[in-house]
Amino acid sequence: MQQTDSAQDGREIATLGGGCFWCLEAVFDELNGVESVESGYMGGKNAHPTYEQVCGGESGHAEVVQITFNQSVITFREILEVFFVIHDPTTLNFQGNDVGTQYRSAIFYHTPEQQAVAGQVITDLAGQWKDPVVTEVTPASAFYVAEDYHQEYFDRNPYQPYCRAVVATKILKFRKSFAAKVKKTV
Repeated sequence: MQQTDSAQDGREIATLGGGCFWCLEAVFDELNGVESVESGYMGGKNAHPTYEQVCGGESGHAEVVQITFNQSVITFREILEVFFVIHDPTTLNFQGNDVGTQYRSAIFYHTPEQQAVAGQVITDLAGQWKDPVVTEVTPASAFYVAEDYHQEYFDRNPYQPYCRAVVATKILKFRKSFAAKVKKTV
């Protein structure tokens, strides 16, 4: 299990999978207290997977974002509350039209405290959906940064059809649901 080296200076790392990483990255980039978001892969068996290997479903990795956040501004619980609004945690291995294990709902915890918070948030929010929550809660493993062209994808490609139809919709949902938590610079 990976312990965050930056926990001493008030920073913590969260690693989440909830469908396409472009969606998660775009939303968490706007969340107050989040210092950085990197798209990548976690939870599979191959070292240094490529996007093609992950999309093929054979590597076992999930598309994830690794979020560095300031604990004095936002808590891990608040990060998870946003996470559970912007994706459907009741669908096994898919989000919308994105289908495959790489799109699974997952919380990769870095500390025992994160594991406990994840379990509590799932318990607290489970009644919001008619179907059971299938979000995987598992120890963080090796994080592999996705290829450069995946980083800040929405910012660089706002008019791409997937971005307009899917990513932009999630951003608007986030802004509406968490208006007070949106960075002032957005």
